[in-house]
Amino acid sequence: MSSAELRIQFHKPILVLLSVKTKRAFRMMKTSSLTELDDETVRSMAIGAVFSDFGGKINSLDFHRKEDLLVTASEDDSVRLYDIATAKLLKTTYHKKHGADRICFTHHPSSVICSSRYNLDSTGESLRYLSMYDNRCLRYFKGHKERIVSVCMSPINDSFMSGSLDHSVRIWDLRVNTCQGILHLRGRPTVAYDQQGLVFAVAMEGGAIKLFDSRSYDKGPFDTFLVGGDTAEVCDIKFSSDGKSMLLTTTNNNIYVLDAYAGDKRCGYSVEPSPNTSIEATFTPDGQYVLSGSGDGNLHAWSIDRRNEVASWNSHIGVPSCLKWAPRRAMFAAASTVLTFWIPNDSNAAPAVMDTEPSAGTESQHLFQ
Repeated sequence: MSSAELRIQFHKPILVLLSVKTKRAFRMMKTSSLTELDDETVRSMAIGAVFSDFGGKINSLDFHRKEDLLVTASEDDSVRLYDIATAKLLKTTYHKKHGADRICFTHHPSSVICSSRYNLDSTGESLRYLSMYDNRCLRYFKGHKERIVSVCMSPINDSFMSGSLDHSVRIWDLRVNTCQGILHLRGRPTVAYDQQGLVFAVAMEGGAIKLFDSRSYDKGPFDTFLVGGDTAEVCDIKFSSDGKSMLLTTTNNNIYVLDAYAGDKRCGYSVEPSPNTSIEATFTPDGQYVLSGSGDGNLHAWSIDRRNEVASWNSHIGVPSCLKWAPRRAMFAAASTVLTFWIPNDSNAAPAVMDTEPSAGTESQHLFQ
């Protein structure tokens, strides 16, 4: 073995080479400007790190808006916190009583909102406000009676929203236990705030997207968009960082980019069916590209303005259930039962499997009861 390479033994029987060039690429990523994104950079994206010791599918993941952090929630009841600048697992906590389903960061880099998978009928504790710093549940939020399928945090204050299969959207405040508002809807509700926190979108039955003023949502929606001819349920909504576009992913594997002001369809794409896994799509932070998983296990990238496919990759992890681009970095994360970090390829640097065993003093595993 050369001095430029290091062998790492994983928990599972995987033995790979971790290249010094790959570690350098993660360090260089910290200075990479998102204004430099172009077709060549997007095409160069390749796996830079792999974390494969999850005991089941990764249900959701989220990047912090301002810090180099990512959090995951998995079927093995774990919540895991990562430093994306160094590709390092920082902490793992387990939640055997409630499970871990949908997750998002609050404004604090060590705090998250996590939805429950178990005991919804008996405890009603459908949402939890968790501190990853000192391993405490800071608050329970009761109300939803069925699984939560969408959670999002306001970018400007302590409000957050949840959409549930009980056909309701609830609006909450981190500072109090009680629900601040309820919207009763038909179908599977999906929710998202725009990047300014002034507007939120709710998808409902029949492919309808309703827009609300977050300061006066009790007055009802101020606009309604319909994706022409497609009445499939929307399973995910995202706003672009400039607030001009809205990204919809539907249960029948269609992806749409809408004008966020007029509702007009800017472009649309279809991917291979994925009967057992919902597909997630993501904007790049400059709003110029869309990435999506596919039922055939591939990842695709399209230019929004030119409406053409820019790149296609084998995900190497099967059908990705989660896909998000980091807000401030030339990097995205894709996950199934395995979590992968993708970064611009640096002179064919070898993909890295990062050891999930923490260094002494850097992490301890805790069990939430």
